[in-house]
Amino acid sequence: MVFITAEIGINHNGSLKIAKQLIDMAVEAGCDAVKFQARTVEKIYTKEILDSKRDSPWGTTTREQKNGLELSEKDYKIIDKYCKKKKIDWFLSCWDIDSQIRMRKFKTKYNKIASAMLTHTKLLHKVAEEKKHTFISTGMSTMKDITKAVKIFRSYKCPFELMHSHSAYPMELNEANIRVIQTLQKKFKCNIGYSGHETGSYLIPVIATTLGASSIERHITLSRAMYGSDQSASLEKTGLIRMIRDIRLVESILGDGKKKTWNSELPAQKKLRQIFV
Repeated sequence: MVFITAEIGINHNGSLKIAKQLIDMAVEAGCDAVKFQARTVEKIYTKEILDSKRDSPWGTTTREQKNGLELSEKDYKIIDKYCKKKKIDWFLSCWDIDSQIRMRKFKTKYNKIASAMLTHTKLLHKVAEEKKHTFISTGMSTMKDITKAVKIFRSYKCPFELMHSHSAYPMELNEANIRVIQTLQKKFKCNIGYSGHETGSYLIPVIATTLGASSIERHITLSRAMYGSDQSASLEKTGLIRMIRDIRLVESILGDGKKKTWNSELPAQKKLRQIFV
């Protein structure tokens, strides 16, 4: 069964209330998990970038904007309890080692490597040593980059699956190159998922399912008109519900590949083949 993650990311805009609403949305749609992003802002961005001018709901600098988009540890404690109450798994993609270590206290079931962090070797080692099932996105990466990451996770015997991805927000549909799922399956002999950043459409995750994707991750939002760089590449509630409905339908249609005679065929078999008896 395809594992479906609703990527909340930073679409909560620093609001615990919005985060809970997005969790509720994922639960109602039938997602298996929700995912957030965590950063130590001062570790990820240079002082020059953080001091640069950028208007946002939180101020006039990039530092204020980036800090405004982060949830606190107190918030995550509440999210942890809320997800347990709602009976949905949650996990994070941490963008730096400090965040990865800090979030270990929540004992989430999964880890995630964001495409941006695929070449952050020290972070990969830190994540792999936890030996949690890890989803590894491969956007803007070469086969050489992916091979190095795979070797690290295999060296720790850490379970993982790769996720075909494209790092433009939003992605143009004609750049999806969804057959890469099969290329990665053949090359690395592991499960391959799909992490999408396309505008509105849920067609690509459904196609990915037909090509054997083991997992699907899609950004979700309360409204694509909300503030934030990821909102336009996210699914609203109706789109999320339809995507999951169609993925589950496709799984049913694909079946298990084992040839069998269905009970529904028996009347026709009895009627149409009796002349050969």
